[in-house]
Amino acid sequence: MDLATIWFIAIAVLWTGYFILEGFDFGVGVLLPFIGRKNVDRRVMINAIGPVWDGNEVWVITAGGAMFAAFPAWYATLFSGFYLPLLLILLALIARGVAFEYRAKVDTDRWRAGWDKAIFWGSAVPAFLWGVAFANIVRGVPVDADQILAAGLLHLLNPYALLGGVTTLSLFALHGAVFLSLKTGDPVRSAARRAAVRISAVALPAGAAFLVWTQLAHGKAWTWPVAAIAAGALVLGVLLALRGREGLSFTATAVSIGAASVLLFGSLFPDVLPSTIDPAYSLTVQNASSAPYTLTVMSWVAVVFLPVVLGYQAWTYWVFRKRVTREQIEPVPAYGGGGGTGSGTAPAAPTG
Repeated sequence: MDLATIWFIAIAVLWTGYFILEGFDFGVGVLLPFIGRKNVDRRVMINAIGPVWDGNEVWVITAGGAMFAAFPAWYATLFSGFYLPLLLILLALIARGVAFEYRAKVDTDRWRAGWDKAIFWGSAVPAFLWGVAFANIVRGVPVDADQILAAGLLHLLNPYALLGGVTTLSLFALHGAVFLSLKTGDPVRSAARRAAVRISAVALPAGAAFLVWTQLAHGKAWTWPVAAIAAGALVLGVLLALRGREGLSFTATAVSIGAASVLLFGSLFPDVLPSTIDPAYSLTVQNASSAPYTLTVMSWVAVVFLPVVLGYQAWTYWVFRKRVTREQIEPVPAYGGGGGTGSGTAPAAPTG
């Protein structure tokens, strides 16, 4: 296996990690106005992801940087052709991050309501558009002989891509609901469990349809078991949520997201950006990669620093592993404090 293929796999792993970890962050943000009826419950929800959400976003930064360095032609063509949806994603992520920090700075309902809307849309827009973007990457886009992608927003909003967006939005919302039931106390915990059941009414059929469509239209023989694992894990996650087995349910939804990502990247390989104009114009792992020397230097850097990053993030999750409850944060005044949680509370580490 050559270095270009290894780095394609590495980038697939980075995106998979991002979807699994940031997926539940998006889900919590999407569910904020529906589960958090009271301000204290919204503070519980935000505190549940407060210590980890920004660390989870490192995965997408690393994935984008790896694409830029390892496959510059892929990066340049993709980001120029997908400029508008990626800009919307970036603006949404910025708005969400600012909302987490500023929500607790003024003690008025109107102030908090405005930032809560920013958290909702800052989570829902990326959750939907990432599905649209990756569905279009697998489906193929009009790349010409000069590696220029001529695709407007309407071209990207085709039925397959829209189904991909609905799938990621509903799946991340389900993942977030299961995470909340695992990480919070009542009444948020009970409300999250009920929300997971309701969301499954959309996530199950949308996910099944997207997996089957992807496999039939773009999949390979070896990806059939992967699609089956993604579908089975999704169903199992819902069933476990119904039984109150929150830890196993969260593991199952994570496996479902991971297997779906493997299906997408497996269906894409050896292309990185198929051309719908002429297959000969497609960007592949080989013709879009950097020089061997660049890939070699990147490999050594990854070997040195990747274990450090993974170790630090694992330590963070361990430290902030306990549940967050109303009782732990209610005595804290709404104004001031909150730091990175943006909830007007002390960081969730000591309280869970």
